Amino acid sequence: MSEQSTDLRETVRRRYAAAAVKVTEGGTACCGPEPVEVDDNFGSTLYATDERDALPAAAVAASLGCGNPTAVAELREGERVLDLGSGGGIDVLLSARRVGPTGRAYGLDMTEEMLALALVNAAKAGATNVEFLQGNIESIPLPANSIDVVISNCVINLSTDKPAVFTETFRVLKAGGRIGVSDVVADDTLTPEQRAERGDHVGCIAGALSFAEYRAGLEAAGFADIDITPTHQVADGMHSAIVHATKPLAVPSPTDGEPKADACCGVNACCTAAETAADPALTVTQAETASGCTCQS
Repeated sequence: MSEQSTDLRETVRRRYAAAAVKVTEGGTACCGPEPVEVDDNFGSTLYATDERDALPAAAVAASLGCGNPTAVAELREGERVLDLGSGGGIDVLLSARRVGPTGRAYGLDMTEEMLALALVNAAKAGATNVEFLQGNIESIPLPANSIDVVISNCVINLSTDKPAVFTETFRVLKAGGRIGVSDVVADDTLTPEQRAERGDHVGCIAGALSFAEYRAGLEAAGFADIDITPTHQVADGMHSAIVHATKPLAVPSPTDGEPKADACCGVNACCTAAETAADPALTVTQAETASGCTCQS
C-alpha cells in the first residue's frame, strides 16, 4: 500500500473512531446520544421510523451511511449476511432481524471504537445471531463461499483499493450469492479531480467511482447481473446509488449430463499448463472461485 493510501485509511479510521466516541459519550447524557452531524443525504433519516424505533438509540445515532441497504437486499430467513464497514451496527442488527434465528449477520469494521459500540448495541438489542469482526474490507476474514448476501452502506467509496474489495466480496460469496450495496457514485463525465472539488475523501465524495468504473470493477471481479440505480444526489454530479450484482452459479456440466474427463472445477484441462475456463466469459481463477474448488497438489 502506498504512503498516500495508508494516510487516507488512517484519516478515515480517525474520523469514524471520533464519531463512535461522540455517540458513546453522548449516551451518558440525560436524553441519550445525539446523532453524528451529517446533512440530509447521509445518516439515520434514510431509515424508516419503525426501523429506527426498534433499535438501540446509539446504533441509530452512529449511522453515517448514504442509504438503507437492508431495504433493497431482499434478505431471507436463514441467510448469512455480511456488512462491509458495519460501524455502530445498525445494518447488522436490521439484517439479523430479517434473516431470523436460523440466519446470521456479520459486521466487519477496522475501527476498534465502532466495534465496541456495535457490541454494546447488539447486547442492548438482544441479538444473538450477530458477530462483529475487526479487519479491512480489502481482506475479509471469512472463508470462501460462506456468505449469501454482502451489504454495505457508503463504505466502498472510502477504500483506496476498490478492486481488492470487489475480489474479496466475490470470494466470500457462495455461488449464486448477491450484493445489495448503498454507495456514492459519480457521473461518468466527472474526472477524479472534479470529484475531489465536490468533497473530500473521508466525506464519501472524492473517492467515489463513476458509474462505468463501478460496473467495470464488478465485472472484472466476476460479477454478473449488475445494476446501479441512483437514488438521490449528494453533490453536483454525485449520487447515492443502490448496487446489485450476483456471483454466477457454478459452470454447468456438459449437456449429456456427464462431466468431461479433462474438466473439473469449471476448468478444462484443470491443473495443467493448458487449463482454460469452461465458460469463456470467465478467467480460470473466476471459474474456480465460482465453483468453490481449486487444484490440489
